[in-house]
Amino acid sequence: MGTTATALSLLPWGRVDRGEAVEKVTVLVQNEVVRLDPERLGTLYAQLDEAGAEDILGRAMEELAVRLTCGERYFRQGRFDDLRKVARSVAAIADQIGMHMLARVARDVAICIERLDDNGLAATFARLLRIGERSLTAVWDIRDLSV
Repeated sequence: MGTTATALSLLPWGRVDRGEAVEKVTVLVQNEVVRLDPERLGTLYAQLDEAGAEDILGRAMEELAVRLTCGERYFRQGRFDDLRKVARSVAAIADQIGMHMLARVARDVAICIERLDDNGLAATFARLLRIGERSLTAVWDIRDLSV
């Protein structure tokens, strides 16, 4: 049997929260496989020459990285109208280059904001950041293989 002790924490608004300290904490590992749409990438390379497709992919990846960073800042600052705009733009860019999972999760973030679903937004936005990072890494890995 584990022992518990009373833990006190001061909440931001000055109230004291009394809870129990626990000995075991389970950490949930979020591990989702990110897939890129090879048909979309193939179409991009077919429509443009290799240099043009590489240029488009590079710019899109840079833009996604910037927007995800801005989105993280807006989330922390509570600027949810701005975050909704960022999420919509991330979805549009991701769809263009075959990152359909990233696009779907970005649209889910916008929906949570529109529905004023704070808990859903927190979970979905955290997922957006994870999927975004993995998607960008996947594209870099593909680009490294083609070089």
